[in-house]
Amino acid sequence: MPPEADPILSAFYDTGAYLRGHFRLTSGLHSPEYLQCALVLQHPRYAEHFGRLLATEFRRLEPTLDTAVVVSPAIGGLIIGHEVARALGARFIFTERDASGKMVLRRGFSVEPGETAVVVEDVVTTGGSSREVIEILKDSGARVLAAGSIIDRSGGAVDLGVPRVALKTLEVIAYSPEDCPLCRAGNPVIKPGSRPVHAAN
Repeated sequence: MPPEADPILSAFYDTGAYLRGHFRLTSGLHSPEYLQCALVLQHPRYAEHFGRLLATEFRRLEPTLDTAVVVSPAIGGLIIGHEVARALGARFIFTERDASGKMVLRRGFSVEPGETAVVVEDVVTTGGSSREVIEILKDSGARVLAAGSIIDRSGGAVDLGVPRVALKTLEVIAYSPEDCPLCRAGNPVIKPGSRPVHAAN
């Protein structure tokens, strides 16, 4: 199905957020496709819609879901996490990286032992950021009910140790830098995500 015909991907297509080229993902892998969620979520109507859809998926997963807090990794998960929290009637906090690159809670944010939480981000590729957030919550004594994202680029393969939902699951082509045919063809690589790149692959 072409992206413009898919009920979720059409929002990316319509906002110019479905990109084709040669991209370096946060995971370090290279891909000819990239979904830039920020270009979709800059439009409140899409952000609210996706937030409500994810909240519905969480409730379908657990009909008696009673979430006290939604937690997202900054910065990609900020907007969608806030919208999911709004739809669930929960509060919203976020993690961010300190100077050493470690994911932490700052700005006075905290969770209480026994508090129920869900983790939300925009795109899952390897699940690394969500795992870090889940670990922070568990170390604080919170009970992580589930995790979710707008897009799952792993084809459903990522295991976060908790139930997981996504609005769209994709099998996206990705290459290690040393095996990337786009690199071999001499196509320049772009890093479109939110994290800076300190060294080119």
